[in-house]
Amino acid sequence: QVQVVESGGGLVQPGGSLRLSCTASGSLFSMYVMGWYRQAPGKQRELVASIDNRGTATYMADSVKGRFTISRHNAENRVYLEMNSLKPEDTAVYYCKGATMHPTKTDYWGQGTQVTVSS
Repeated sequence: QVQVVESGGGLVQPGGSLRLSCTASGSLFSMYVMGWYRQAPGKQRELVASIDNRGTATYMADSVKGRFTISRHNAENRVYLEMNSLKPEDTAVYYCKGATMHPTKTDYWGQGTQVTVSS
């Protein structure tokens, strides 16, 4: 079973920065599309950013474009979310997900890490 673990959350002031990190166990990490999602209290979970298995294509939600960056390091089984110019509305639990289509469509979720943006 693949285990996904996020880290790097915390409390930061508006305008500040955080870098989230996510690791996934196993030898197939380089085959996964990786994504960062977030869920604020009372709201649905939403996709923030995703990156293809080779790190050559990324997607960023409009709400974070120009402020957040997603990257991955396949040799270390790790994906990052660099968050800059943070706003109070970025406050949420951030989840990492690995997705594969082989041999069957499977999603691997982490437990989440809390990000709070507040003065």
